[in-house]
Amino acid sequence: MVTDRPEGTVAVRLTEVEAYSGEGMDPAAHSHRGPTPRAAIMFGPPGRLYVYFSYGVHWCANVVVGPEGTGSAVLLRAGEVAVGEELARVRRPAARAARDLARGPARLAAALGIGPGDLGTDLLDPAAPVRLHAGDRPDGVSAGPRVGITKATELPWRFWETGAPSVSPFRPGGPRRRRPAGQDGVP
Repeated sequence: MVTDRPEGTVAVRLTEVEAYSGEGMDPAAHSHRGPTPRAAIMFGPPGRLYVYFSYGVHWCANVVVGPEGTGSAVLLRAGEVAVGEELARVRRPAARAARDLARGPARLAAALGIGPGDLGTDLLDPAAPVRLHAGDRPDGVSAGPRVGITKATELPWRFWETGAPSVSPFRPGGPRRRRPAGQDGVP
């Protein structure tokens, strides 16, 4: 993934993604209820950038995939900065190590400088300011449950480069459990 901005270029080699299906089987997908104003871009055409504001704090980036009309996308979860590390550090001053510059979907979007103005960008257009390029295949790919969701947590639709230091730590989702009242769970 490459972004060209007036202040410079940043390229990230993706190391972790999550799939979201709009075919009615994935209640965790933004497109699950159909083409709402927020999720309309997910219904195609494929190869477009879906950018959304998460928890009112961070921007996250997805690649629209699948046939037009299905509402499927892949969340870009993590990557390693390959070009433009100095600019990525300016955008992510809290990152202590290079592996943390684009570790997690909000950090990845911030390192690349992706925001609301990029919504709908054709990632396959060589003249676009945000582009997706094919990279080298990793030596190993692992799969498992998605991170930080509370619905469809059993689907193994998170994929990551095995052993990559930039991969997000796994935090299981699922329904939140309420603790009984009182200290140490004693009412």
